[in-house]
Amino acid sequence: MSQARAVSPIAWMRVNLFSTPVNGALTLLILAMLAWLVPKAGGWLIWDAVWGPKPASACDALRGEGACWAVVWDKIRFMLFGVYPFEEQWRAAIAAVVLTSLLVISAIRLFWRKRLIAIWAVGIVLSFWLMGGGLGLTPVPAERWGGLSVTLILAIFGIGFAFPLGVLLALGRRSKLPVIRAVSVLYIEIVRGVPLITVLFMASIMFALFMPEGLRIEQLLRAQVAIILFIAAYLAEAVRGGLQAVPRGQYEAAEALGLSYWRTMGLIVLPQALKISIPPIVNIFISVFKDTSLVVIIGIYDFAYAVKKSVETDISWKKYFIEAFLFSIVVYWIYCYAMSRYSQWLEREFARGERR
Repeated sequence: MSQARAVSPIAWMRVNLFSTPVNGALTLLILAMLAWLVPKAGGWLIWDAVWGPKPASACDALRGEGACWAVVWDKIRFMLFGVYPFEEQWRAAIAAVVLTSLLVISAIRLFWRKRLIAIWAVGIVLSFWLMGGGLGLTPVPAERWGGLSVTLILAIFGIGFAFPLGVLLALGRRSKLPVIRAVSVLYIEIVRGVPLITVLFMASIMFALFMPEGLRIEQLLRAQVAIILFIAAYLAEAVRGGLQAVPRGQYEAAEALGLSYWRTMGLIVLPQALKISIPPIVNIFISVFKDTSLVVIIGIYDFAYAVKKSVETDISWKKYFIEAFLFSIVVYWIYCYAMSRYSQWLEREFARGERR
C-alpha cells in the first residue's frame, strides 16, 4: 500500500485542515456556515419544493417557502425548443441528442480514427435535415429554430470550424513569410480587440451589404460565421503558446530527418503543442458555449433566451423566474463540467503515455 493510502483520516485532517490555528479556525467557520446553509438551501430546493405537473396556484400556496419546480415542468418544451413548431419539436429533440452524441463519441478514444470524420458528416447532415425539414419532413425556416438545439449548433459548429482556422492562424503568426505573418497578426489582434457583441452586430448588418443583390443569408448562419471568426482568433493564441513551448530540438530533429514543413508540423510539432494547450483550449470552448447566449441581441432564440421568455410572457409563472433560471444554470453546468472533466482526463491520458 502506498504512503498516501496509508494515511488515516485523522492524520489527513490534522495536516490539511488543522495544521495551524488559523487553518483550524477557518475550517470550523466554514463547517459552521455549511451547517447553517445546507439545511436551508436543501429545504427550499428539494424538501419543501413543488414538483411535477402542478398549477401555479400550488406554488402560490407555499408563499416562497419552497422552490416551484412545476414551472420547469410546465414550460420545459418552450425552454428547450423556443418557437420551433410545437408538433415538430420531436425533431429538435432528436437533433439535440445527435449533436450531444457527436461530442460523446468524439471523446471516446476508440473513434479517434478516420471513421470519426464520416460520423461527424452523417451527424451534421442528420441534424440539419431534422431541424430544417425537407425530404419528407415539414420545412421549418431557421427563424423558428430555438432553444437548446440552437445553442448546441452555434457552439459545436463554432468550435469545430474555428479550430482548424485557429491552428492555421497560429502557424501563420509564427511563419517566416512577412506577408502571412502580418496578415495573421493583424487578424488576431483586431478580432481579439473587440467584444463578441460587436462581431455579432457586424455579421448581422454588414454581411448583407457585401452580398449580391437578391441573395439573403439566414440570421443564424451570420451568427455562426461571426462566432467561428471570433473563436479562431483566441484559439490561435492558445495554440501559439503551445507551439512556443515545444523544445527547439524537436524542430531540429525533424529537419535532420528531412521532413517537410507540413509533415514536421503535422507529425511532430502540433501534436505536442496541442497537448500543452489543452487547458486554455478547453477554457475557450467552455466560454464559447456560454457566450452563445449573446446571439439574443440579433434576434436568435438560444436556450438562455427561451428560458427567459418562457416565464416572462406568462403572468401566472412570471414570479417564478428564479427557478427557471436555476434550471438553465444546471443545463449549462452539465455541459461545461463535462468538458472540464474530459480535458482533465485527456491530460492524464497523455501524461500516462509519456511515462510509458
